[in-house]
This record gives sequence, C-alpha cells and structure tokens, in this order.
Amino acid sequence: MAINFVPLDKEKHKDLKVAVNTSFSFAKNTHLAAASIREFAQLAATMPLVFIEDNNTQRHHVVTMLGMEQGQNLFLTGDSWKGPHVPMNILRYPFDVRPDGDKLGVYIDENSDLISDEGQALFTEAGEATEFLDSRQKFLADLANSEMLTQRFVAKVVELDLLDPIQIRLTYQDGKQRNVTGMMSINEKKLLELPEEQVLELHKQGFLGAIYAVMMSVGQLNRLVELSNDTENPIRSMQLSAVKADAEAAPKA
Repeated sequence: MAINFVPLDKEKHKDLKVAVNTSFSFAKNTHLAAASIREFAQLAATMPLVFIEDNNTQRHHVVTMLGMEQGQNLFLTGDSWKGPHVPMNILRYPFDVRPDGDKLGVYIDENSDLISDEGQALFTEAGEATEFLDSRQKFLADLANSEMLTQRFVAKVVELDLLDPIQIRLTYQDGKQRNVTGMMSINEKKLLELPEEQVLELHKQGFLGAIYAVMMSVGQLNRLVELSNDTENPIRSMQLSAVKADAEAAPKA
C-alpha cells in the first residue's frame, strides 16, 4: 500500500494506535536514508555517509548507504536490524515532521502497517497527547532541529566547494560488475588547502568534526560488502575511486 502522510489530527486520529516493536520491515526496500548531523558520529561507525544532489531542486543532501542497489537494505535480516545504530529518519516512522503553513507539523502515515488495534494510543479520551505521543513529538522536534543544522552544514560544504563525485565499482560472486555512481564525498586535499580562517569558522560552527565523520565513514563500505554475504549474490570485490570532471580528465593539448 502506498505511503500516505497526513497531518496528525486529534479529532480524526483520536482512536488511532501505533504498534511499538523492533520490526523494521517497512525499510526493507530503503537503500538510502537521510542522515542528521547530530548522529554522524554514531552512523559513521557503522555505515557510509555520502552526499547526493536532487536533480529537481539542485539541492545537496547527506544520506547513509544501507545497500549498494536500489531496493536493497543490507542491514535488515527479516525484520531485525543488524547494527548498533538505526538512522533517526527510520526510527521516526510512521511519524514525520514537515512544514505545515508557517510552522512545523507532525504527520503520520495512515497506511502504515504499524497502525494496530494492539498499539499505543496517541490521544487520551480528553483529546490530549498521551505519554507515548509526547515522547514521539519530542523526538521529532530533536530531529527537525538537527535537520536544520544539517542543511546549514551541507550549504557550507557546497559553498566551500569541498565535494567531489565518487564511484564504486563492484564485482559480484557470479562475475557480474556494476558501477555505483551519483554520490559525492569530501575531497581531503581541498579541505587541507582551506585558509586558516575558514577552518576556524568550520570548527566554531561544529562542522569540522562532521566533515571528518563523513570522510571516515567511507571505510564502512567494507561493512556493506561483508553484509552482502547474506544475499544470493555476494559482492566479491569493491573499488572506490574519485570521478574526474570531463575538463580534468581530458588530456591537455
């Protein structure tokens, strides 16, 4: 059933209940998840963080790679998560926080399988938020604040021209090869060449640690290769390389 996020309404959803369990089956086809700057350190110890660009808006985003192919989440075995940290943008489901007029509003996926008669109530008989919903709203507020900081971080990285395209070349157990493209990462050379005042500014904004977390997380690509051993066609080898722009790649006359 298609996802259908609607504003949470205490009248419309007064009898709604949400199941609380450790199942993440709803994310089984999720190979990229938005990453929030306040969880970069935890995520970087488990999974790769990369930048992508939205072709429609030309805006850049930081995402964590959960698989090497679309529709593949290597961190799921059945409904169970394999790893110590689950991205906040997966933990928030079936809720979301989105612009609602001139403020942020709480949304819920009315078609979610987590909506259950045996779940936690969202509202009391008096129409007030239950303790469960209150805790979810606080989590969503933390996520929204972190995402706003993440947007400022990404904007600064783009402004300083620190990103370069990367390519992952995979060879599978059956001999097939494929290139994974469309991602960017921090160019360490560009970072080291920044003027001292810009490095100090990054540090004071709390962005320098985030940059290094992203750079270190690339090593977790090996984790995805390891997790692929549980699939029908494991990855046999992987090669990561920078993608040069056409102008750089063309031989000089």
